[in-house]
This record gives sequence, C-alpha cells and structure tokens, in this order.
Amino acid sequence: MPSDDQPKPQQLKRVVGLSGAVMLGLGSILGTGVFVSLLFAVQLAGNWGVFAVALAAVLAICNGLSSAQLAASHPVSGGAYEYGYRFLTPTLGFNAGWMFLIAKGASAATAALAFAECLRQLLPAVADTDVRISAAATLAVVTGLVLSGVRRSVRVNTAIVALVLVSLGVFCASSLATSVWQISLSSDEFDLSRTLHATALCFVAYTGYGRVATMGEEIREPAKNIPRAVIATLVVTSAVYLIVAGAVIAIVNSSTSLDLLQTSKSLDSLLAASDAGRTTTTIVASGAMLAMFGVLLNLVLGLSRVALAMARRNDLPSYFAGLSDNGDSPQRAVVFVTVLIGLLMLNGDVLRTWSMSAFAVLIYYATANLCALRQPIEERRYPRSVSVAGFAGCLGLAPFIDLKTIVGGAVLIVIGLLIKSVTNFRQRKSPVA
Repeated sequence: MPSDDQPKPQQLKRVVGLSGAVMLGLGSILGTGVFVSLLFAVQLAGNWGVFAVALAAVLAICNGLSSAQLAASHPVSGGAYEYGYRFLTPTLGFNAGWMFLIAKGASAATAALAFAECLRQLLPAVADTDVRISAAATLAVVTGLVLSGVRRSVRVNTAIVALVLVSLGVFCASSLATSVWQISLSSDEFDLSRTLHATALCFVAYTGYGRVATMGEEIREPAKNIPRAVIATLVVTSAVYLIVAGAVIAIVNSSTSLDLLQTSKSLDSLLAASDAGRTTTTIVASGAMLAMFGVLLNLVLGLSRVALAMARRNDLPSYFAGLSDNGDSPQRAVVFVTVLIGLLMLNGDVLRTWSMSAFAVLIYYATANLCALRQPIEERRYPRSVSVAGFAGCLGLAPFIDLKTIVGGAVLIVIGLLIKSVTNFRQRKSPVA
C-alpha cells in the first residue's frame, strides 16, 4: 500500500446500485457462455451436458459466495488480485491478476469474433469481410461507450440483457414447438472425463458474476449490495442455463441429422441447421449479437478495473492508474485492455480460446477461495466449507481440460512472472518507519 509520503490514488465514484450490479453480472454471463459454451458441453457430454451445467452451477455458487464475502469486506477494484495481496503473497496476488487479464481478455476477443460471425450471417453484404475487421470495429464502439462512463454503460447493458432474455425465450419456445423435451441420462454412456471437461467449460460461462466484485469500488452500499447481486445473478443464470441446455438437447435428439450437433458452433447456427424457421433463427442470431456485445462491454469494464488496480501497485506502469477528470472512468486502463483484446483477436479458434479461459479462470478463483479462507472470523458471512468446496472444485476440474491448454496455461503463468521480474513492473513500497 502507498506510504504516507505517496499521493493517495484517485478513487472511482460509487454510482452503481443493486439492480445495476445484478444487470452487470447478467450481462457478463448471458453471452458467449449461453450461446456457445452450452453447445460445447453437450458436444462433449451428450445428454449428460445438463448434469455438467448443474454441477458447474454448484461450483459457481461456492465461488460466488467466497467472492461476495471478500468484496463486501474489501470493496475495491481488482477482485482476487487485491485479495491475493492482502491475504496471501504478492506473487499469488499478481498471478491472480495476470490470470484474470489472460482469461477475460481471451473471452472478450472470442465475444468480438463471435459478434462478427453473427453479423456475417445476418448481413450478406459483409459475408466476405474478414471477421477480424468487424470485430475490431465492434471493440472500438464498446471502448468508446466504456470511456463515456459507467452510468451510461450500465444503462446500455440493462437494455441488452432484456433483449437477450427475449431471444433465449424464443429459442426455447422453438425447441418446444419442434420437439418433445425428452432428456434421458441413461440414453448416453456416462464418461467422467468428458463430463468434467464439459463442467469446466460451463463454469467459465457462470463466472461473469465476478464483474460485480471487480467493480466493487463503484457499487453503492457494497457490504449489502454485492452479496445480494452475486446471489441473484447466479440464481437467475442457473435457471436460464438449465432450461437452454435442455432445449439444445431436445433439438438434437429430435433431429434426423447425426451431424447437427457437431457442426453447429452457436445456438443460432444450431437452429439454422434444424427445422426452425428463418424468422426464429434471425431473432436468436440478433440476440446472440446483442449478447456478445454486452459481454464485450462488461469484460472491458472488468478488465480495465483489474488493470487499474495493478497499475496502482506498479505491477503495470503507474500511467494506467489515471482516471478521467470527473473520476468516472479509468480511461488509460480502458485503452490498455482494448489493445490487449485486439491482439488476442488474432486467434480465431473459439473452442481453444474458451478452453484457455477455463484454465485461467479456475486458477483465478482457486486463489479467491484461498483468500476467503484466510479472512478473519469477523469478516466471514458464510461457512468455511463453502470456500473449501470452491477451492477443491477449481483445482479438481483443471486437470480435465485438454493437455495442450494446460501446458499453454502453465507457460503463460511463467511468462507473466518473468515479465513481472525482468521489467520490474512491481516496485514494492518502502514500509512506513
């Protein structure tokens, strides 16, 4: 922490209420996760994909409660990065921040590319355009919105969440109209490895609730509103995911095409290949685009707040710790993460990028649970068993991600620590005499 002779860092304004915090969480979750990740889960586990979604929900609830407990007591920007410094060690704190930037930067890049792919399906005029061009343009629009301040971002996000829920309702209604929802777990052979791999991918789809914690500095009455927002977000999301997963399986089970599931890359492409009409497919594709835009918006918000926290400790150049004149936006940090996302967009493999996000997110939340276990008893809101279960779940799922991703994730951890050491980003403040 800064010594007495150091200027106190500028603080962001608390302008987000409970409803806004819930919508930020939903806007971060109902995007790439619901339109893409659930499909991956069913591809891996078949009908057991519903079980994977439910298991991921339980793990997400444990991790969400740990994060809410930490954020309520320490409502600062940065999430587990700050908690790692406070309760563990500087190295573990830095690694949590680094993993967050990697995981969510990759997720943001995936959302931008997925938005561009949906745009190509809806607008023939841009069908031959490189998706990276449309993705970059979308990222530029989102960046401008975030730079305008968190109030406007929250209002736009709320509208997006409402429209996305409508499009998901249309998707589920379409599956009911074209098939009978018959999900029999016994009809598919249970494969533990594939089911847990699917669970890991689904868990990432839930972790948008972390946006509430990483933006804790901007939420009003954080001790009360953060836990409520996290719990409400997870309850709504769990219900939506289970219903949508059931709809996916119903469409696949009723289809005469054996390749329908494996060739589909998103919910709208699944509908397009099934018996659903053009109007229904267009509505769902439009909802998918809005969802990707909303996720990108929320990820730029969350990533910039972690970058801000890291810059305040000189784990990133202190230049990125500057705020706008009205204290409403960490503008330099926003630009930094925009450049990071732009670089990550060069990789167009959605599944590989999502898997890397899964690995990094599991490491990040394992760190958060360790921090929650170190909190003093007067700060605890939930039983220690909740954090123990969250920690064990994160570490337990990590080995079930494919080996190539695990090795790549380990390399990125080493690279982060080397950057921290070689470039001397981190400059420890001298203790007060």
